[in-house]
Amino acid sequence: MKLLHGKLGPQFDALLFDNDGTLISSMESVHRCWTRWAREYGITDEDFAAVELHGRPAAEIIADLLPEDVRAGALARIEVLETEDVAGGVVLLPGTKELLSALPVGRWAVVTSATRPLAEARLREVGVDFPEMVAADDITRGKPDPEPFLLAAARLGVDPARCVVFEDAPAGLAAGRAAGMTTVALTTTHPVAELEADVVVRDLSAVSVLVGADGVRIETDDRP
Repeated sequence: MKLLHGKLGPQFDALLFDNDGTLISSMESVHRCWTRWAREYGITDEDFAAVELHGRPAAEIIADLLPEDVRAGALARIEVLETEDVAGGVVLLPGTKELLSALPVGRWAVVTSATRPLAEARLREVGVDFPEMVAADDITRGKPDPEPFLLAAARLGVDPARCVVFEDAPAGLAAGRAAGMTTVALTTTHPVAELEADVVVRDLSAVSVLVGADGVRIETDDRP
């Protein structure tokens, strides 16, 4: 892990943002919905506590907890619970609006482990419009596999090596590294010691961009 400040590397072609924990926070909603779901499916507190929820597709979490014959129904159930809980259960994280408003279409995308309907509902709740999204519905392998970020780069038509990943979860950062991208970690959900990245900042309020004809230059201004 490197803590760098000032200008970050050369110019980049695209910025790829995780959603929950990076652009927005729905952590209270997530915990509330998944706790209810686990009780409905008879999952013990011990088994539930042993599974990492954050930064992983719901289908993978469910596969860790339930037999195959009930997984489809369980996935549909958590989708309903989380979607119904969106209203009032999502907040913008610091710096999100300011940073995204400085980026033109074609220079950024949302790369989320949530399904598209859920991710879109959460972003609409806080008034964020997005030009491109890669969601759990679009991939066969979720983070920490690089597939989500590589697909986002392909959709934007850019070289993965000229992309920057913004993530708060270790699985997402691992995916960004595996994709050959520069990584920026946010300490919004995990302590610094758990985050392996090229740059670590407290949140997006510590990041600014300068957009030019040849790409985007990134600057950071603090330690987390």
